[in-house]
Amino acid sequence: MKIIILGAGQVGATLAENLVGEQNDITIVDSNADKLRALQDRYDLQVVHGHGSHPDILKKAGAEDADMIVAVTNSDEVNIVACQVAYSMFNTPVKIARIRTNQYLKYRDQLFHKDDMPVDHFIAPEALVTNYIRRLIDYPGALQVVEFAGGKVSLVAVKAYYGGLLVGHALSALKEHMPNIETRVAAIYRRGTAIKPLGTTIIEADDEVFFVAATKHIRAVMSELQKLERSYRRIMIAGGGNVGFGLARALEKTHSVKLIERGKERAEFLSSALDNTVVYVGDASDPELLEEENIEQVDVFIAVTNDDEANIMSAMLAKRMGAQKTMVLIKRGAYVDLLQGGEVDIAVSPQQATISALLTHIRRGDIVNVYSLRRGAAEAIEAIAHGDSNTSKVVGKAIGSIKLPPGTTIGAVVRGDEVVIAHDSTVIETNDHIILFMVDKKHIVEVEKLFQVSAIFI
Repeated sequence: MKIIILGAGQVGATLAENLVGEQNDITIVDSNADKLRALQDRYDLQVVHGHGSHPDILKKAGAEDADMIVAVTNSDEVNIVACQVAYSMFNTPVKIARIRTNQYLKYRDQLFHKDDMPVDHFIAPEALVTNYIRRLIDYPGALQVVEFAGGKVSLVAVKAYYGGLLVGHALSALKEHMPNIETRVAAIYRRGTAIKPLGTTIIEADDEVFFVAATKHIRAVMSELQKLERSYRRIMIAGGGNVGFGLARALEKTHSVKLIERGKERAEFLSSALDNTVVYVGDASDPELLEEENIEQVDVFIAVTNDDEANIMSAMLAKRMGAQKTMVLIKRGAYVDLLQGGEVDIAVSPQQATISALLTHIRRGDIVNVYSLRRGAAEAIEAIAHGDSNTSKVVGKAIGSIKLPPGTTIGAVVRGDEVVIAHDSTVIETNDHIILFMVDKKHIVEVEKLFQVSAIFI
């Protein structure tokens, strides 16, 4: 596939990194020559220096025969205009834009049409991050929670702790402990290395375990791997930007929410726009303010300012002063591995959430949902089985007979409203939604081919 990426910032660079090794022809456009040079030194791709929405620049980038344009510059307006130019002048088939401003998103149904603003898919990073954090709050103790098939099934990552019922036992014991609940362990990471989950595999403390189950059974399965944490009630948010505002608005009806915002005018707006959130003007890394607001009673402290260092320092302080859990928004991917698991319980990468949404629209075959996991090394995928036994490589076949790429596991099948946890004997039917976990995403092309319908299949 020939893909043009506009913007060589963190999202554009991460997207290029994800796509460049997957038999794609990638061209990246940016007005910063240094960023382009750095990317060209690292990856096998083409670069074009210039303004991403200018027709001559798009032509130079190959828009005339591109399959897709992905506009992820820091300007919503540039991204929208680039999609318009790609449509009007080059008839580019697929146009994706990153749009952050709520005023555009608020009226998206009226604005984004083929005859008005021809953006086929839009990505709203702040909304994606807000939803990501919200799911973590709904499942205390989870490191990651991603949903498939309209929320019917979830893939959850948890750390196994001493005291968990399954720790020190084989995976096969799951069925003995929960005879009425079906689940499938999709992957286990031990000291950073993936190990294949077998029935005889013994769960050890500190293992990072990814499991698939019907969403309604998630908490029951989590209780097997760690002592189940009580539901979060008291939330403190540091930072009143789009993410902090969105979180407070999503949580204030069901939780006790306090929000700290440094800017006086922004704090006044937040106070008027939110119904049940208490808003403070101040610095979230001020120990006196945290002490006054009873930080030791807070279940989760969530730092979501635009400054990585400020988020880290305020979270570390909050944890030392008694906050039960800390979540931190981290833009620099290198920080995520360094921080998570110490005084920062969960590090959230906005790039990872954004890349997941972008990959959903980029993957070929009948792939309808993609989540980038473990800092981009792994992926969870939802694919739909189309065709019949003559035209499909999976329909009519038992899972055990499907030749999956190395490190790939089918975790569940969603058939209508039914969630079927995958077994070797499970037979795939037409229109089934298949949930897969890939330890190594370099095999994604093989998975895409599995779910492509052929005119004649022998």
